[in-house]
Amino acid sequence: MSAGTTTPMMAQYLEIKSGYPDALLFYRMGDFYEMFFDDAVAAAEALDIALTKRGKHDGQDIPMCGVPVHAAEGYLLTLIRKGFRVAVGEQMESPAEAKKRGNKSIVKRDVVRLVTPGTLTEESLLEARRHNYLAAFADVRDTHALAWVDISTGAFHVMTVPLVRLGPELARLAPSELLVAEGKESVHRSLETEFGLSLTNLARASFDSTGGEARMCKLFGVASLEAFGTFNRAEVSAMGALIEYLDLTQKGNLPLLRKPVRETEARTVQIDAATRRNLELTHALTGGRAGSLLSVMDRTMTASGARLLERRISSPSRVLETVHDRLDAIDFAAQNTRIAQDIRERLRAVPDLERALSRLSLDRGGPRDLASIRNGLSEAAQLNDMLGDHDLPTLLNTSVAALAGHDDLIALLDDALIAEPPLLSRDGGFIAQGYREELDEVRQLRDEGRSVVAAMQAQFVSDTGISSLKIKHNNVLGYFIETTATHAEKMLSPPLSETFIHRQTTANQVRFTTVELSELETKILNAGNHAVEMEKQLFASLRQAILDNAGEIGATSAALAEIDLATALADLAQSENWVRPIVDTSRAFDIQGGRHPVVERALAQQSGAPFVANDCNLSADTDAAIWLLTGPNMAGKSTYLRQNALMALIAQMGSYVPAQHAHIGMVSQLFSRVGASDDLARGRSTFMVEMVETAAILNQADDRALIILDEIGRGTATYDGLSIAWATLEHLHDVNRSRALFATHYHEMTALAAKLDGVDNATVTVKEWEGDVIFLHEVKKGAADRSYGVQVAQLAGLPAAVIARARIVLEALEKGEREGGATQKTLIDDLPLFSTTPTPPPPAVRNSAVEMMMGDILPDELTPREALDLIYKLKEAAKE
Repeated sequence: MSAGTTTPMMAQYLEIKSGYPDALLFYRMGDFYEMFFDDAVAAAEALDIALTKRGKHDGQDIPMCGVPVHAAEGYLLTLIRKGFRVAVGEQMESPAEAKKRGNKSIVKRDVVRLVTPGTLTEESLLEARRHNYLAAFADVRDTHALAWVDISTGAFHVMTVPLVRLGPELARLAPSELLVAEGKESVHRSLETEFGLSLTNLARASFDSTGGEARMCKLFGVASLEAFGTFNRAEVSAMGALIEYLDLTQKGNLPLLRKPVRETEARTVQIDAATRRNLELTHALTGGRAGSLLSVMDRTMTASGARLLERRISSPSRVLETVHDRLDAIDFAAQNTRIAQDIRERLRAVPDLERALSRLSLDRGGPRDLASIRNGLSEAAQLNDMLGDHDLPTLLNTSVAALAGHDDLIALLDDALIAEPPLLSRDGGFIAQGYREELDEVRQLRDEGRSVVAAMQAQFVSDTGISSLKIKHNNVLGYFIETTATHAEKMLSPPLSETFIHRQTTANQVRFTTVELSELETKILNAGNHAVEMEKQLFASLRQAILDNAGEIGATSAALAEIDLATALADLAQSENWVRPIVDTSRAFDIQGGRHPVVERALAQQSGAPFVANDCNLSADTDAAIWLLTGPNMAGKSTYLRQNALMALIAQMGSYVPAQHAHIGMVSQLFSRVGASDDLARGRSTFMVEMVETAAILNQADDRALIILDEIGRGTATYDGLSIAWATLEHLHDVNRSRALFATHYHEMTALAAKLDGVDNATVTVKEWEGDVIFLHEVKKGAADRSYGVQVAQLAGLPAAVIARARIVLEALEKGEREGGATQKTLIDDLPLFSTTPTPPPPAVRNSAVEMMMGDILPDELTPREALDLIYKLKEAAKE
């Protein structure tokens, strides 16, 4: 079939599709979104749905698949998660309206929205307790900036970002989608896999700073951006690109965004991507939320409170006043437990105001979003009444003040809405009885049409005196009045003929109508549609009333999140025995009885075993303060390193910490080099990854940084690794002058403690018992005497023959080192590859007297007296 014989519908499809070549087109046809050609093939495979065909184009069958409109959100989510973008093409008129233009006219269609990872707003497509950021990166004359927005909440931020800081900031924000200028996407392509985001290139004109400023001023209705602060050209470029992209994807229906907030690096602790990954702040190394610090600390009752907690963990503060205000808020909740519990019970009923407001602003909301606003503001007013008379710390006082002032809007929504509205406005039935008299009348006709007709019939009987008069209905005449021929003469004569209009005469009956009956018929037939239309109009007016108060509602939502987080962290502190840290501008780092919150929780859930708490003191007035940590694998070195890094982060996010006492001087940067894996995508070995991360630390860390390093140099030859670790430690001490924990298996490095004033040795203690090693998990000053590697290998389950052979090799190597003179090669050459005699079997295990006695005991048959006597016998046998 040639292009000239393409059907009108397919011609329309191809025209719309040409505007969105990089997206799947959802083409609305009645109750389905249909896809054709390559879109259909790709979507059918991604969604695991049937691929069919419809008609021909250029002589070839047209592949086709479709999804029901009512279930489209679920399919959209699957496609977005698999990396697709979807253009939603809707019918812009009804088939009846199309016919008015001619019988062969097809329904007008157009794309109303481009769905991308960073522009989701639907509740079913988003994680309620996480932000969904859309970011844009711009560079103008060697100045770089990153802007980000969450259109589901209205949050809008921007900051100047040196190119070296782009990765760490993306790790902090974890945006779903990043916009870059056309021609630059190849430079940033690696970010796509490294941070799991979708990279989108925009025309360079979209990043024009002059155009960006104009777009921003138009969006916020201001003459100049100076009212929001001072922004450089790169920042304006990034923000302008975001607005341009939202305009393109939302087809001109821009979301309700808050005024842009300019962030600076100096206000938050700098944490790079590797450190965030190693410390498992918001995601565990396995990839999920479970097992992360966020999962352990999250006791918030609201979605907005959970999102605030994630932001706090991702961006600990370096502003001392801010940290103290947050700690004071937790103090109040911890000291007033009854009030705090009442607050948390009220917060349990608070819906997600931010996202309901966003959906309403984009005209994607429904009656339930109206109810969410009503319910959320009502709960806020109750909390304001509850807390208004208390002497509150600064942060809570400010938050409580933002809860009030919505009485008129609450009253309006309360009067207008039923308690539990339906999801969609087109379903109707969400406006309360008594709110609009006209709507009540229409509903009565819709729901009680039969009784209204019966009442009219009774009135006609009374007016005519004809008791056999009936009002009936058929598909030809509609509603009509019927009487016998005998009585018809009376109705055909004045004065009744002035009211009753003759319509039809049959063999035995005569049929009439009245103006009143005709009007009633029209009302009854149209009542259902009329009621829905009236409710849609009322929905629009209620929606506008909410949007007129959007700023105040946003402030209330932020205040509820702040109160939620303070009470949640207080609840966590009380139940888990966390304490308020001393946070100041000193260089102190003194932790007593510190614990790793995630490991402690895991131990409690799995075995009920207590976590072994440990101290750490890296305090120093001016010099570096470094602990060189030795001890065997499995002893808990990595846990100890991580828990102290987390201690600083938790304190500076403004929370109590898992310790008996904590004094932390402000940390500017947090670096972690713990664990490693190959980076095959970049062709980098484990050792190379380790060196790159170590280089980043040594090149960036300042004297206010906190650094944890584990096994530097282990990925290469022994002497190479030792020399690298040695030089790294010296650089930290002499140049960076940072507070640091440095774990190593190179026992030779313990000699540095005597040479460098700021270095102390510490070790994780173990106990050896009959050839086995018992981990005590206690950290104390001093150095480990050995690594216990063979014992750990034995615990891991290596074959007994391998363990025995390892002991022989180890003994020979240690003997040669003690006696001196023999090189490692000579020692190895002296060890036969294959012994002339087989490796002796492991010694037979002999049961002790106690074990033999235990085997004969039947607990269920013992009397209390016999059990007591048995304990004495077992104790005596144990001595022997």
